[in-house]
Amino acid sequence: MTVDRATDVLDPSRPDVSRPGNRDVPPFPLYDAPGTPEAVSDTSSVHREVTYARAIGFRPLKLDIWLPRQASGPTPLVLWVHGGAFQLGDRRELPPTFAPDSVFRLLNEAGIACATADYRHSLEAPFPAQLHDLKAALRYLREFSAHLNIDPDRFGAWGESAGGHLVALLGLTGNRPEMNGGLGAQGHPTGVSAVVDFYGVSSLADIPPMQVPEGLFPPALTAAVPPGMTLQPEYMLVGGSDAPDLLAAASPVSYVTAGAAPFLLVHGDSDGLVPHSQTDLLAAALAEAGVEHEVVTIKDADHCFFGAEDQMDAILALAVGYFSRKLGTP
Repeated sequence: MTVDRATDVLDPSRPDVSRPGNRDVPPFPLYDAPGTPEAVSDTSSVHREVTYARAIGFRPLKLDIWLPRQASGPTPLVLWVHGGAFQLGDRRELPPTFAPDSVFRLLNEAGIACATADYRHSLEAPFPAQLHDLKAALRYLREFSAHLNIDPDRFGAWGESAGGHLVALLGLTGNRPEMNGGLGAQGHPTGVSAVVDFYGVSSLADIPPMQVPEGLFPPALTAAVPPGMTLQPEYMLVGGSDAPDLLAAASPVSYVTAGAAPFLLVHGDSDGLVPHSQTDLLAAALAEAGVEHEVVTIKDADHCFFGAEDQMDAILALAVGYFSRKLGTP
């Protein structure tokens, strides 16, 4: 069955379609409603395992939505995007230097809702699938904004490592409809009003090769990687290629314009995986375009802020405070 034929079968507005037994066939659902939240603390209620988009041939894409319980009016929302080199991780996992659930809880304590989203990894689909997924998540959240008591005009995005790369793209491509993808809810904007990027990649062509310590990726972890496929995250993201045009097309620095959202860029000065120069490149491009931005360098911090664990409370408070200023609270 072709895509066109499947559309014929599933679209009940097409009266000329022959249906089994002459019965109406409803369209296959694109996503699920949020359902009923679970109260997890005096501060937070959580909608768990919400399917925000379905795609033929892929697993359903899931969100958890953390809502502040004490909100009197529609709240701003921040979309959290996990890291993992585009290869690992999921929406519930924070880096080992972060306290469990800290990002979600701290945002709620500040009166800000938080949605944390899964997206397709690089061997599931190459770029721009990951960006399309997150834009579908933003559309979904706007589709149900009244139900969730969130303000669709006050959305931010916060991510770390690979997630920092992706939230940077969200902040830079809100006015690029050709990059929206076609998944999930439709008819809503995909832009955000503020971005916090923790040690994300900004130029895939300029990232140094990943040095993998012996035993970090045991054979049982890499068994599904096709023979001959590189494990370099930036090449894997674009289908295993080192083609400069593909790497540029997946790089945030390629999309900086004067209409971008304001950025807070936070990076350790001793990051051995994504060097601070990646933040410097993006900051320079933002400055040249006249985009509001701020760079905070964490002394002695490696990737995930290893080596600066005693500063984690202050680092997270910095990000939450930034969103409170840029998005406001009820």
